[in-house]
Amino acid sequence: MFFANSGTESVEAALKLARKYSEDKYSYGRYEVITFKRSFHGRTMGALSATAQPKKQKMFEPLLEGFLYAEFNDIDSVKALINESTCAVMIEPVQGESGVYPAEKQFMKDLRDLCTGKDILLVLDEVQTGFARTGKMFAYENFDIEPDILILAKSLGGGMPIGAIVSSDKVSSAFSPGMHGSTFGGNAASCSAAIAVIDYIKNNDLARKSAELGKHFLTGLNRLKTRYGTIKEIRGLGLMAAVELQEPVAAEIVKDALTDGLVINRVSDYIIRFLPPLIIKKGNIDHLLKWLNKRIKEI
Repeated sequence: MFFANSGTESVEAALKLARKYSEDKYSYGRYEVITFKRSFHGRTMGALSATAQPKKQKMFEPLLEGFLYAEFNDIDSVKALINESTCAVMIEPVQGESGVYPAEKQFMKDLRDLCTGKDILLVLDEVQTGFARTGKMFAYENFDIEPDILILAKSLGGGMPIGAIVSSDKVSSAFSPGMHGSTFGGNAASCSAAIAVIDYIKNNDLARKSAELGKHFLTGLNRLKTRYGTIKEIRGLGLMAAVELQEPVAAEIVKDALTDGLVINRVSDYIIRFLPPLIIKKGNIDHLLKWLNKRIKEI
């Protein structure tokens, strides 16, 4: 493990580790990283270069070189980009920032097999999906695979600033003292908070509760979809869900919700994203569903 202060710092560490591992093993310039369209990996320059959203990148060009962008859930598009310079594939198991797009299980299995066969590192960005959010402690467990490098942050600290990368022994050995560092990474306060968070998640079985409550929430959202034509699509995994609307009224709905004491989030004019606290109760979800039913009916 290597500790940092945030998700974007953890992404930077993962990118450096992937390139260093490939440089040590092949020494002929294997440095390219494949990421996916609609992805979001952070706001520092390496992470932003990996973020395949032109709208977020445009004002900060020129970006760093060495990043190629595949189609999410399309293994052939990944195969088409792999070449002798490819060192890693980095992916979010659920693309959260762009509107909660879960990866398909077969796609993730194919991606793991492809990376193993080509000796390319599979890097999973679980900054948003880690720590019981998707019904498992880590989202990759939903797909029956394991990454070479796992990127963590956000929920790890329960509000305290901490991020981390976890890598296999063969990969982590590429970093020797002086290769990478973080002034406040691994500080006692944040790490103590992280231990408390992990203990609480495990002792209160929040992964299982996330799976059960998430299923209940998505069932309720899908009932609304069958009832109202203004809802285009419902997407989600565990306690991570999105409602995509036919009309650009997401901002209006979010504002009205806040007026009525509900904090929800939009990621575009058409998409509302829900990332409720893992300690949420079924009654809270039912209250939200009742409110959404009333508001969407008005629309």
